[in-house]
Amino acid sequence: MGDAVAVLNAGSSSIKFSLFTVAAGELTLSVRGQVEALHAAPALKLCDASGRVLSQRRWPANAALAHADALDILLEALYTALGGNRLLAVGHRVVHGGGEFDRPVRVDDPVVSALERYIPLAPLHQPHNIAPMRTLLARAPGLAQVACFDTAFHATQPALAQAIALPRAVVARGIRRYGFHGLSYESIAAQLKERDPAAAQGRTIVLHLGNGASMCAMANCRSVATTMGFSTLDGLPMGTRCGSLDPGVMLFLMQELGMDERALEQLLYRESGLLGVSGISSDVRVLEASQAPEAKEAMALFVYRIGRELGSLAATLGGLDGIVFTGGIGENSRTVRAAVCRDAAWLGVELDPEANAGNDGRISSARSRVAAWVIPTDEERVIARHAMGLLDLHAG
Repeated sequence: MGDAVAVLNAGSSSIKFSLFTVAAGELTLSVRGQVEALHAAPALKLCDASGRVLSQRRWPANAALAHADALDILLEALYTALGGNRLLAVGHRVVHGGGEFDRPVRVDDPVVSALERYIPLAPLHQPHNIAPMRTLLARAPGLAQVACFDTAFHATQPALAQAIALPRAVVARGIRRYGFHGLSYESIAAQLKERDPAAAQGRTIVLHLGNGASMCAMANCRSVATTMGFSTLDGLPMGTRCGSLDPGVMLFLMQELGMDERALEQLLYRESGLLGVSGISSDVRVLEASQAPEAKEAMALFVYRIGRELGSLAATLGGLDGIVFTGGIGENSRTVRAAVCRDAAWLGVELDPEANAGNDGRISSARSRVAAWVIPTDEERVIARHAMGLLDLHAG
């Protein structure tokens, strides 16, 4: 019988787990599973480390699974996948740790209660991140759980980069630029040290491009600035989120259109971004295949905003030594990467089109002053490592 560590990532429309076996302190991915499309045509899929499908289950197209039911199904699959291995710990991805949690923490009832205070700051993510913790505390109180935070990586930013120009009495309520996708950036920082030590030790901008998208300026692999701020709405336009927005637009929507907080939340989180601009889809693959002018406009806006943020972050760093594409779009859309690199030629980026045809490795030419990379992110492994590290910390 061996040991294993599980990682849970519970989102608004899917719940995922990864199972790592532990031997001599090393983590080896054995099984991945997820229940996706909870609100329409739910599906369960389990795969081995190579991506080979081990089992699948589908529900009717008009079906919907409550998060609690989906969690039960996934936990059952997780315990089956364990085989004869002993589960040492479960690591959880948590979007928001506020100013209170700047490193991984062992989960207990007071910690969960503290995390619930940040639900208003990440309403699409935080409640679902927390739910599995409550379930496991009740069902397996002796099982070690570790919470890892997307905001923690950005705790190294200078105070000026976190500041928001509001009255001090308002800011004292916890309003500041937190930044997100930190577990992904931590994964890239660790991999970049092995792949390109010069870029890792220098000035690098990482582009985490997916349904949620942000960018992070790193100096010596430490966060200096990022495009997301107080909430996951800020920065780049995303699949269904608006990105940076003039606060005057919010006032207009309230005063002229009579929108209340619920209507605004629906609009800004779920109906905007690529979906809102195109009127077709939030999926870049669909938009890239479409000939509709609205789809082309949505993609052009996405690339344009990336270019603007790239210039801003490069200015913050005082120059640029490398850029890294990651996330679902960053790792798979050659078209987006090519357009971003074309627009970043003034910064010293020169694309190698043949290298860009692949989805992993260096994609800049030998002449390029700035190295450009595609590096798949591995947030689950980062969480599993933190869980093991915290267990070792408490072992004595």
